[in-house]
Amino acid sequence: MTRRSCAIYATGIVCAHLLIVGIALVVAQVFQTMIHSRLKKEITLTEKSQMFESWKNPPPPVYMEYYFFNVTNPEVFLAGGKAAVKQIGPYTYREYRPRENVTFLENGTKLYALNPKTFVFVPEKSAGDPKVDIIRTVNIPFVAIMNELNSYSFFLRTLVSMYINSLGVEVFMTRTVHEVLWGFKDPLLSKVHSMKPEVDEYFGLMWKKNGTHEGEFVFHTGEENYLDYGKIDTWNGLREMSWWSSNQSNMINGTDGAVFHPLINRNELLYIFAADLCRSIHLAYVEDVEVKGIQAYRFAPPNDVLMNPKDNPTNAGFCVPAGDCLGTGVLKVSVCREGAPIVVSFPHFYQADPMYINAIDGLNPNKEEHETYLDLQPTTGVPIRACKRAQLNIILKRVQGFPKTKFINETIFPIMFVNETATIDDDSASQMRTLLLIVTLVSNFPVLIVGMGIILLLVLVVLFCRNRQKKTVKDDTAYTQVSDKPDEPSETPANQPMRNGSYIAMSPVEAQKC
Repeated sequence: MTRRSCAIYATGIVCAHLLIVGIALVVAQVFQTMIHSRLKKEITLTEKSQMFESWKNPPPPVYMEYYFFNVTNPEVFLAGGKAAVKQIGPYTYREYRPRENVTFLENGTKLYALNPKTFVFVPEKSAGDPKVDIIRTVNIPFVAIMNELNSYSFFLRTLVSMYINSLGVEVFMTRTVHEVLWGFKDPLLSKVHSMKPEVDEYFGLMWKKNGTHEGEFVFHTGEENYLDYGKIDTWNGLREMSWWSSNQSNMINGTDGAVFHPLINRNELLYIFAADLCRSIHLAYVEDVEVKGIQAYRFAPPNDVLMNPKDNPTNAGFCVPAGDCLGTGVLKVSVCREGAPIVVSFPHFYQADPMYINAIDGLNPNKEEHETYLDLQPTTGVPIRACKRAQLNIILKRVQGFPKTKFINETIFPIMFVNETATIDDDSASQMRTLLLIVTLVSNFPVLIVGMGIILLLVLVVLFCRNRQKKTVKDDTAYTQVSDKPDEPSETPANQPMRNGSYIAMSPVEAQKC
């Protein structure tokens, strides 16, 4: 057997083995299963996991951008006309949110933690100085007191209204951005505080929220089931709330938005519990995106999240009392925020009923600036980029006994909206790209084996064809005539042998005598 034949046989054997093994691994998905199993074990909130430290101290910087609606025609609105507002901002604060008092429970299957938030002003990302800039907005303490007195007698409301007028308190107030956001001593609340000490005499949209937490959380670590990774087990000791009018609406579903389970697919709904909204919301897949070279899935709240119960009956439980519902795109949260009739929505009433948008001049909802979304790396479930956008509104309406409101048309009045953003930092992005490259290579290793088998198959075909061609040429030249002359009748006597030389190698030669 020649070397060429040996090479052909060896190539064929290796090719066959590679194809058989590679195809078997691809069909059985051995490496994909191994990688998925490894991810399910590694991505947990256990002290030894690589994800624990980044969950405890999130590396991406979080920024809170506050935008306010400055009222430009309060007199027109109080006279029964349409209010006009002008957006000012942003006033940007860096948010620090480490996990504290972390304690493992039930053999590491659950985790207790607090999440205090601290805000530091970032002037270079802001439109102005919040301690200098003045805004005119709704006097929320005044509206809150009117709302509380709405169930009392007309006579009492009239007396209180006269007393408030003597203090010079109006429906709209003029304050600095810092005062409206972080608090000021309100003259009306100070009077109430003197009679009811439990009522705070200070008011601010973020009053007592700098350096405080939103409650005590217990999370699932994912040890028992990777799909439960990061999900909330209890909030302030509760597994469900009691404010809403249905069991489904009172459920505490999903995570707090910081982490999600690995191996996310496009068809699933992701749930987030938002403590500031007093409810859980779901997000649906929108599109594939790329952030810093990392492929991600974008999830966003679909239109049905804040849809009117007539169009989405599952939202009927958010009407309190039952049947008292607002339109599409708004949610009354005063059931869990005692005081003023507070309503939340997306900024500029994005995805809301047009009647709310048309009631105020100066609103311009659009997807690019006002949509809430979350970009997740599907293999690890790690948020790559997030934008949480929410607007705070208040219901303004006529209250008998308060003459200042007698011409007001009931309106859901915008106060301000916040844009909370976070994007993965460069170091974390580099580590993520390296991790995903390794996962891709290992997952596709069977495909590489099949590819090598196909290449060797092509080499085998080439070697076989060349070997066949050379063998054919050799067979054709072994008995070829030397002379090009055509065959002629031989003149050699019959008894005389033919001389050597007419044919190569096959002519008999006379024996030599010694």
